[in-house]
Order: sequence, then C-alpha cells, then structure tokens
Amino acid sequence: MPQIAHEPTRHRAVDQLVRHVPPPPDPLADLTPLVAREWLVTNGLGGYSSGTLAGLNTRRYHGVLVAALPNPIGRTVMLNHLGERVTLPGGIAVRLDGDELADGAIRAEGAAHLAEFRLDAGLPVWLYALGEVELEKRVLMPHGQNTVHVAYRLLRGGPVRFDLRPAVQFRGYEHPVSTPLREPYLVTTETGHYAISDGGTLPPLRLLADGEGSTFTVDAQRTDGHVYRVETRRGFRDVGSLWTPGYFSATLTDERPVTLVASTEPYEVMTALTPRGAVRAETERRRRLLAAAGPAALEPAAAELVLAADQFIITPAGRNADAARARAVGDEVRTVIAGYHWFTDWGRDTMISLEGLTLATGRQREAGFIVRTFAHYVRDGLIPNMFPDGSNEGLYHTADATLWFFHAVDRYVAATGDQETLALVLPTLRDIVAHHLSGTRFGIGVDPADGLLRQGAEGYQLTWMDAKVDDWVVTPRRGKAVEINALWYNALCLLEGWERDRSGAADAEPLARHAAAARRSFNDRFWYEQGGYLYDVVDGPNGDSPECRPNQLFAISLRHPVLDEQHWPRVLQVVEERLLTPVGLRSLAPGSPNYRPTYDGDLRSRDAAYHQGTVWGWLIGPWVDAWLKVHPGDHAGARRFLSGMVGALDGFGVGSIAEIFDAEAPYTPRGCIAQAWSVAETLRCLVKTAPAARA
Repeated sequence: MPQIAHEPTRHRAVDQLVRHVPPPPDPLADLTPLVAREWLVTNGLGGYSSGTLAGLNTRRYHGVLVAALPNPIGRTVMLNHLGERVTLPGGIAVRLDGDELADGAIRAEGAAHLAEFRLDAGLPVWLYALGEVELEKRVLMPHGQNTVHVAYRLLRGGPVRFDLRPAVQFRGYEHPVSTPLREPYLVTTETGHYAISDGGTLPPLRLLADGEGSTFTVDAQRTDGHVYRVETRRGFRDVGSLWTPGYFSATLTDERPVTLVASTEPYEVMTALTPRGAVRAETERRRRLLAAAGPAALEPAAAELVLAADQFIITPAGRNADAARARAVGDEVRTVIAGYHWFTDWGRDTMISLEGLTLATGRQREAGFIVRTFAHYVRDGLIPNMFPDGSNEGLYHTADATLWFFHAVDRYVAATGDQETLALVLPTLRDIVAHHLSGTRFGIGVDPADGLLRQGAEGYQLTWMDAKVDDWVVTPRRGKAVEINALWYNALCLLEGWERDRSGAADAEPLARHAAAARRSFNDRFWYEQGGYLYDVVDGPNGDSPECRPNQLFAISLRHPVLDEQHWPRVLQVVEERLLTPVGLRSLAPGSPNYRPTYDGDLRSRDAAYHQGTVWGWLIGPWVDAWLKVHPGDHAGARRFLSGMVGALDGFGVGSIAEIFDAEAPYTPRGCIAQAWSVAETLRCLVKTAPAARA
C-alpha cells in the first residue's frame, strides 16, 4: 500500500509518495505475480515505456521506448528490449532482464534477485540484491519528449560492470510481433551517440550510455523465437524477432550512476537534460501536479491517482492544423488518451473523464483547452467518437459522446466560472441540439411522437457498449437506449439554463418544452414494473429490453435526473444487489442468457463478454453519485464503495486502475492496464467524499 506522510507542506509529499510491491517468495518457481503486473511511464505526447515487473515483454505493446511520432506515422515501438548484464566483483555475471523463447525456455534470472519493486511518486524502481551488491534501477521519460532514461545506481558493494544491449524491431505499436525486421538496419556514429535507422521514413533511434568508462562494442545479432505470452492468450501472432547492433559497457560506482538514454528526438533535444537534470525536472513537475490539487486530493490514494491521471492528458503529436488554430488565439491543444496501451483519444472517454482528470486535480486551464479542442471537431451535431492513431480525422459513429460533451462543459463552467468559453461553445451546443431534433447521422434523432432520442444504424455500435467483431455488433442496442435519453434530457436542461441566463426566456422555453416531453415519455416508457428497474432499451428491433444493466443509473446520477424520484431507491437497490462489485459495476446482471462471467480468450470470446457481465471500473462514479442522491450527506457510506478501486492500484498496471474486471470473484483485472475513466471517476469520487471536501 502507498505510504505518504501527512505533512503541512505539499513539497514533501512527492518525495514520500511510495507504493511497495514485494516480490513473491520464490519467483523462479512462480513468475506469475511479476509477469501479471505491469509498469507504465508516459511522456505527455501519447508515447510511453512499459513492461512487466519481471522484465519479460509479454505484449506487442511493450517496449522501452514507444514513441508518439507525428501523423501519419503514429505510435511506434522504437526500442523493444534492453538486455542488462551485471558483472560483479569476482567476475560473476548476472542478467537482470527477462525473455521467453519459443523452445519453452524462460530467462528471468533477475527476478530471483529482485528484492523490491516500488513506485516513487508514480515512477518505477527495481531494487536488486546480488550478494554483497545492491543496486537500483529507475525509468523515466522527460515530459514532452520521445526520450527514455533507464538509470542504475549502486547502493551497496561494487563497483560493478554493466553491459546494456539494445534490441529493436521498428514497427507500429499495433502491428503484430511477427512483423518482419526492417533489415538491414544502419548504425552510424554521431557526435556523442549512436543512431539506428531503417532507411525509411522513421526518425533514427539515438542511443547513448552515460557512465564511467562508457564504451560501445559492435556485435550485431539477430535473435528469433521471442514469445509474447499475452498475445498467445489473446489469439494473436505471438513469436517475433529482434535485432541488436551491439552493447554499451560502463562501470557503476558509488559516485557515478549508469544511464542508458534512447530517443527519437534531435541530439540537442535528447541531451538538453543530463540524467541527473532529468530526474530533478520530473520530480519538480510531479511536485507541481500535487501542489495544484486541493487538500482532498492529497490523501495517499488520491495523491497517487493525481499522478496516474497525468498519464492520460496529452498534447497530440503531429496535429499541426489544430496547433496552428489554437496558437492563433493564444490557446493550446490538449486531449485525453482513453487507455494504455492501445487506446487513442476517444470523445466519450474524454468527456466522462474530464472532471476527474483535470478539475479534481487543479488543471482547469487544460480542461478549457480540451473543451475548446473538441468543440472545433463537431460535425453534423456530433463530436468524434475517436481519432485513429496516426490520423488527423475523427470517426463520428457515436450517439452518446456528444451528449457527454454537455456534461463536461457543465462541470467545467461550474468549477471555473469561465463564461468566455461557455459563450464560445454555445453556438456549437445549439447546433448539436438542432441536429438531434431534426435528425443526423447513424439514425440519431428525436422521435416527434414522444420526444425521446433514438439511434441505430446497421453495422454500427453507437453507445458506450460498443464491442464489434467483424460484422457482428455484440450489443447493438438500437432504438431508444436508457442512458442516451438520460443524457439527452440532461443536455436539454443544461442548454435551457444557459440560454435563460444569457438571453432570457424566449430562447429557453422551446428547450424546456422538449425537456418536459422527454421526461414524461421517459417515465411512461422506461419503468419496468415487474423488475423494479428501468428497461435498457425501448422500441428496439425486438421490442423493449428488460436486461438489467448499469446504464439506468444515469437517469439518477446526472445533474438533471430524468427519472421520477419515487423510483430512485428501488433502482439503487436492484443495481446494488445485481450489478455492484468491489471494483465497479457489472455490465449485465447474472442470470441473463447473454451473461459471461469472465473476459478472456481470443478476440471473439473477449468481445462477446465485453459488455455482457464484465465489470467496468468507471461505473463506480455514477454509482457514488446516485447513492448520494438517494442518501444525501452520506459521504462516508459512499466512500466505502471506493475501497476496492483503491486496492486495484496494487495489481495489473501498478499505480493505476484497469479498464475492466471479470464479473465474478476474484474480479481479475483485464483489458487496458491503465484506463482514463477508471482513474478519473475513482479520483473524482475520492475527492468528492473526502473529509477535507466536506469540511
């Protein structure tokens, strides 16, 4: 669990924010605890460094440097692996990195010597005990650079000799590990460093080793048969090759650490910070992040989540037109990565996460950037569902992301009082409502017969329950979905209030009439008397769907709840009994014919379970909001629902919260190791229910 001193000054908090993960008693007998846990460091551009605690790469997405390169290239694995060999006094050599080969061999000698893994202020640290020698390894990325520093420090004994062997397979981060090597790689010696190039459009990978007596030995090798076990389990190609140009050598002493620096930046950018300077800069940046957050965010778990939240807020690489427009008005471009490793920036996830990632962390300025950035992308009354990696163009197949935009604007204006931004986006909000009233893409539009919002187009998944395999839309939910109409009513009420405040009743009254019609029809149509909860969809292809899903919570949890208050306690009771778990809410209640208790296997198996029982961590947020609507003032009672989410920081993506969990105990974490809305909603609710917030 994390340890953080309750100091009166925030400056010391960053130094004392530590999460310890002790190694298993016999790691070589069972590597699972070290392989199942992963670490992540990000750079504020969408790039990252990540792997397992044991040092094995188990996913196509793992790499020492995954660079966020300008569009149309996108995120690219540039430095896949770093071989680490330590020669101790007396000549004994120990390998710290890990590898798994197609012949069944697993090299994980370093795991046997791992005394501790921990996060220091969110950054990974390995402590190795090698007889009389004790040393420490750290990984960080200077913010705003596609650069990684892997640093080693001697704590006891020594000196020791380090051999560091970089291994590459330049490829897009979504490309299979079986992608052929781009041989022949070209290695050049440049001022102060070495550069590896594939002769194509990618920038060179620049490498240097900072340490006493640093040298480089040319020893080019190709190695085949590297196995990525998570790819095996997920049904993808799982065996690949790596190429290495040779190895760096340096002596690790008490006085001087050894640091491997890898980068796709120009040399002068890559070396602008010394290894020691990079540590100081990143420590100071993290101190400022904690200082910007309020007192309620300085409790141990909340403080960790403030740093975890930072991983998702990025300046997107290569969107030059966006950047030019923003600079012209003195603005900046910001967006939110929905999850690591494979998600890009998604409209829905961004709008849901905005409050927790930015407003709960004191980053209101960046929240404004995000709101204004997405407002620019509205087309036909819709904001983008997502931006594919390497693309400047959004995809618009979503019925709810645009309605969540109203929610995000509301939370932003309430927190900041920024009437200027509200005035800027109001024409866009009016245009959105007009398009929804008249009808827009993908069958999204208001039914004039009852004022409810319907959606659906063959072959598209338009709600957040959006799994699709080939031509199979797993949960199409075509018709009038419960959360879509809760969001629609909330959007109408919000816009009505803004219009009334700014221009008076004449512009507000039509919105009030549409909202009243939607509310009447919602309560007439969605209440499922037999079950004591809400239909998930009405007027669907097969009639009304009585599947018990968490989507009904939004009829209570939003600022303007559409459901009549008399039904709130019963809905909450049903959701608590059938959907609530320690780590979020099931996406479908047990007992349904489509219910799946586990999320595992190949793509088709996983997507069949994705929204058919699988637990989603982010739903703890609307659950807490709804609980406090029914139990006003019971912050302590609401807070108890967050304990499982805080406990999840110890596993999977250490220091962050997974995308999803199995629907049954032990609620194994699945999907992305770090998910924006899981972190955001947990943090938001911790801040909302904290004693400091209630004082």
